Amino acid sequence: MNPSLHIRPPAVAGMFYPADADELALEIRSYVAVAPAAQATAPKALIVPHAGYIYSGAVAASAYAQLAPARTTIRRVVLLGPAHRVPIRGLALPAAEAFATPLGSVRIDSEGARAALKLPQVSASDVAHNLEHSLEVQVPFLQALLDDFTLLPFAVGAAAPVQVAEVLDLLWGGPETLILISSDLSHFHAYQQAQALDRATAESILAFEPALRHEQACGATPINGLLLSAKRRGLAIEQLGLCNSGDTAGDRNRVVGYAAFALTEPDRAAN
Repeated sequence: MNPSLHIRPPAVAGMFYPADADELALEIRSYVAVAPAAQATAPKALIVPHAGYIYSGAVAASAYAQLAPARTTIRRVVLLGPAHRVPIRGLALPAAEAFATPLGSVRIDSEGARAALKLPQVSASDVAHNLEHSLEVQVPFLQALLDDFTLLPFAVGAAAPVQVAEVLDLLWGGPETLILISSDLSHFHAYQQAQALDRATAESILAFEPALRHEQACGATPINGLLLSAKRRGLAIEQLGLCNSGDTAGDRNRVVGYAAFALTEPDRAAN
């Protein structure tokens, strides 16, 4: 990687996932090794949680394992996640030219960024990305599961689902482009209440109902935008995993919900 590049360094390595490259690669491999086997057709889009790997890594791996058939095909990942740290209007790309993790750096797709920045709801802001974990935690999984690829990471703030869908439609591309939405589900309810809430949210997602609230999913806005685009394009959707932190490494008094979904294009699903 060119040392003169403007690189966004990792912000949550050592907190959400291991800071040591070998340990990180081993942990990802261990999650993927026990994930359900990939289907013959790779998904066009994934919805994946973004908590610390000890909490949501297994659910995330259930989605990433589905990329195996497209390891060499996917060359660009359009990644959208909620802005937790900085209030922003619309969607924000980084001004940085690359994202770094302990596994190396991934270049930003400059051509795609230029096209997206022509939309009024898209801006460039390093501040929106500097401390944001929802996007960063996905990148090591992508590095482990894909060959060479570029990244278009959007921190999503106050935006309408149609504005998100417009960005996705612009960047949809073909088999070389993966759409990835980063979102957890309900936050800080008791275990059984969270289970009921998250089951209802999952049913709404499976029904392509683009009206999720942020109480249901912190990434409700990018999910709703994806559901709009995906329904219009006739994608099929499958739930890959659903649990909460009480099922993994947390207590059951105040849990966070996690789910993973894969969406497949109809022409590819038929092959």
